[in-house]
Amino acid sequence: MTDKKEKKPRADEPRIPPEPPVPVETLLVTQAEWDELKKQLEEAQTQAADFKDGWQRSRAEFDNYRKRMERDNSLVYQNAVGNIIKRYLPVMDDLQRALQARPADLAWVSGIELIYRKLQSILDSEGIKRIEAEGQPFDPIFHEAIGQEPCEDLPSGHVVAVVQNGYMLGDKVIRPAMVRVSE
Repeated sequence: MTDKKEKKPRADEPRIPPEPPVPVETLLVTQAEWDELKKQLEEAQTQAADFKDGWQRSRAEFDNYRKRMERDNSLVYQNAVGNIIKRYLPVMDDLQRALQARPADLAWVSGIELIYRKLQSILDSEGIKRIEAEGQPFDPIFHEAIGQEPCEDLPSGHVVAVVQNGYMLGDKVIRPAMVRVSE
């Protein structure tokens, strides 16, 4: 759109004449050498593109490997926590049974309640959740049926009573809830 204006030399600047075009006869390389150089340049560019493609693939593979290792490490940690917590769940059950049958007038009962609350807070901090089963439809993934009993309040196939609480870590069942199911 805009024309470039030629710079006019000032009066005090010396005038330099433009260089004349170089005749083909005075070039430093022959046509065959020129063609060979172009061929080498094309090969180098192709090789550089191949190296770049390989580098990008290697980087993507490494990113996938890193993500897979993070996921695997997370699963290993979750399984380890689950296995350790699973060993303490019978202690939790014993404390619950002790609190259900506690005498009201003894001072040591408050100590058992404190121990139970501490253990429950540890489970909560590790992401362990109790499976809510009572009144829910029976699901063999979350519940283990140990008996059936008639119940007029709930339809058939629903959990009537929880004998032993079940627990989950994230989406994984650590221990299914032992339940009695309505007939």
